[in-house]
Amino acid sequence: MNQSNYEPSPDVDSLWKSYQRNKTIELRNQLAEHYLPLVKIVAGRLAISLPSHVDREDLLSSGFFGLLDAIDRYDLQRKNKFETYAGVRIRGAMIDHLRAKDWIPVTMRQKIRKYEQTVYRLETELGRSATDEELAEAMELSIEELHVLVGQLNSATVIPLEEYLRADTPEAADSSPEESAEYRELQETLAKAIDRLPEKERIVVSLYYYEELTLKEISLILHLSEARISQLHTKAVFRMRGYLARMKANLL
Repeated sequence: MNQSNYEPSPDVDSLWKSYQRNKTIELRNQLAEHYLPLVKIVAGRLAISLPSHVDREDLLSSGFFGLLDAIDRYDLQRKNKFETYAGVRIRGAMIDHLRAKDWIPVTMRQKIRKYEQTVYRLETELGRSATDEELAEAMELSIEELHVLVGQLNSATVIPLEEYLRADTPEAADSSPEESAEYRELQETLAKAIDRLPEKERIVVSLYYYEELTLKEISLILHLSEARISQLHTKAVFRMRGYLARMKANLL
């Protein structure tokens, strides 16, 4: 994850060197205070994919522990920047917290599963992305009902794209993903999945994950509401999840 909105101060280098020589709690806390904005940045981006009732303070708290873990584990000799390394661990800690909470109702899980299975089956049969009309017919819903369902899925589901690729994980961070053949392969697979998306969904995904624009910024570019952008994001991730599942099945 590129933490493009965060700029470290020059003094942090000397602080890191002191901490590497003498790992005291005081020095660690100074580093944590310096990098605290990273936790807020990661929480802000992750919160876009979360329902409103998820407690932001809980996210920040779990992310802070992820930051401390990153500080403890980071090696100054690494080629990748600490901001990149810490971003992975902060996000991972937040997602672990959300999984542990298990707040998604059973009825919503059933809807998610049905929608996911329908997308997978239909796009496997068609060999391309299914249209809203085709999805609605397959699920025996009207177009309006399908749009309502996708809106419900968006407001109830934690769907960060990196989770489906498992590339943005602490393990990946520890193994220097920039040099990892597996990481590059995952990125190539992701690129293929994005290329298969309908145009608007492809643009939303590219702007959000690669250009790191907010939903509000994307809505201004595409002249669509934030709610519509969020809906397109949800649909895109489910399509890519199905594509990645098919790719995995073909390898087995």
